[in-house]
Amino acid sequence: MKKILLSVVLLLSTIFSFTQSTEAATTVKVHYINVGQGDAILIQTGNENILIDAGGKGKGDEVVAYLKKQKIKTLNAVVSTHPDADHIGGMEYVIKNMSVKAVYAPKVTHTTQAYKNFLTAVKSKKLTIKVAKKGVEIPTKAKDITLKFLAPVKDYNKKDLNNWSGVLHLKHNKKSFLFMGDAEKTAEADMLKAKVISDVDVLKVAHHGAKEATTANFLKVAKPNYSVISVGKNSYGHPTSDVLKRLKNVKSTVYRTDKNGNVVFTSTGTKITVKVDKK
Repeated sequence: MKKILLSVVLLLSTIFSFTQSTEAATTVKVHYINVGQGDAILIQTGNENILIDAGGKGKGDEVVAYLKKQKIKTLNAVVSTHPDADHIGGMEYVIKNMSVKAVYAPKVTHTTQAYKNFLTAVKSKKLTIKVAKKGVEIPTKAKDITLKFLAPVKDYNKKDLNNWSGVLHLKHNKKSFLFMGDAEKTAEADMLKAKVISDVDVLKVAHHGAKEATTANFLKVAKPNYSVISVGKNSYGHPTSDVLKRLKNVKSTVYRTDKNGNVVFTSTGTKITVKVDKK
């Protein structure tokens, strides 16, 4: 009888250990897709896929092609950080050409054709827009993972679209990613005041490296080990020398889609590795 009990205990111990190691081995991939001057980011948490923004007008087909290259058929959620064309322009094409389960966006509207096309695409798929704001979580079945919006903390002037940006925080066990959209210093200050910012491993630099964002005060708290600037040829001077200097001051390793192409981070929850895919 004792031998049988011992065998059962050993068997349960083996099964439990296997389950623990399987969960611990879960990997998360974050793809910063090179769409030129704009944003498009893919998060893969195992069997779930989340897309943040889809580049500018005419970039939707490039984003879809990239998703299909990753063998993705379904997007569990798409996030439109804010209505600016270089973030939402390709979203209509993505929604119309992919299976999409949920859509998140901040509660701010715009009169541009790109935004109207986005709304039409959402309606055509009989979806509703879930509000992206502080405290809202994107549900995930993946182990040791949370996806939570840290901003907008409050409502802003309707003309101030950048500060309306839906800022998303991804926590994977001991590692974390922060996606800033185009949030500028006012939104950063509000997030710091609300005490929702803590140190992160990887920062998606806000507003393509514009000097009005990624302030020294913000970086003192965020302290990113890695920073990614999604940027292309532009007339704004992005990324600015001011932001590059600030990132250097906090010893953050910087990747740029205009120089490195697609930038892909892989997290095990305890370790992060990065690969670049220069087009």
